Amino acid sequence: MNKKKMTKLHVKKGDTVKVISGEDKNRTGEVVQVYPSEQRAIVQGVNLVTKHRKPDADNPNGSIVKLEAPIHVSKLMVVSGGEATRIGRKRNDAGMLQRYSKKTGEFIK
Repeated sequence: MNKKKMTKLHVKKGDTVKVISGEDKNRTGEVVQVYPSEQRAIVQGVNLVTKHRKPDADNPNGSIVKLEAPIHVSKLMVVSGGEATRIGRKRNDAGMLQRYSKKTGEFIK
């Protein structure tokens, strides 16, 4: 059995993130989808790739479209309070683990 161990990621769907390395460095966008087993996420407007679509019934001539490709989560930082910050986890008043900004110390959603 060759199973990957799934760990909790610092990004979630709906987070605003900033890209910290690569071709799209310093771009920000919202996380659309997360793939925890692959440690990747799709961010709106980041890591665009060109896809050639074959002709079909809806589009008889075919087309070329730009789509967001998954990007590794190690290249992403959560934006909290207008700037990128590292994320930690600590217990809130209800005793549940919740993400917090290491820069400001306040809880994130």
